[in-house]
Amino acid sequence: MAKNFLTEENFEKLHKVIDEHKDMQGPLMPILHEAQHIFGAIPIEVQKVISDKLNVPLAEIYGVVTFYSQFTLEPKGDYLISVCLGTACYVRGAQQLIDKIAEMTGVSVGKTSSDGKFSLEATRCIGACGLAPVLTVNEDVYGRLTLEDIPGIIKKYQATN
Repeated sequence: MAKNFLTEENFEKLHKVIDEHKDMQGPLMPILHEAQHIFGAIPIEVQKVISDKLNVPLAEIYGVVTFYSQFTLEPKGDYLISVCLGTACYVRGAQQLIDKIAEMTGVSVGKTSSDGKFSLEATRCIGACGLAPVLTVNEDVYGRLTLEDIPGIIKKYQATN
């Protein structure tokens, strides 16, 4: 079951943040940053509240949220798996690694598992070309990977609470 982040308590926090910032010049960015911190993402339900309270068109808020890479529409899992798809990693089999991870976790690229444990991202070059193919799980870096390495890596994180 997915973690519920759209709680009444979180919306109360959002209303306080909006009230604190609404009279400032350019309040949208600070409010969006705080909303991301509160909810772990800025889904449409949160955008609608911000739109209503600031009297800013929803389309404008959505445009900002989807333009800036630090904002996300969906909360990230406890473990963010990022597979590098830079040239060196790609030619050494990174796409096959993504396919295996997706198969093992049930998560497609850009999504989070229903239990909130895993998110999967395909990234561009992370600057570790000598270790290609490379993936990270949060801050842990794994390099010179083969398909046979993936089950052990995933099981390590599945075993944690």
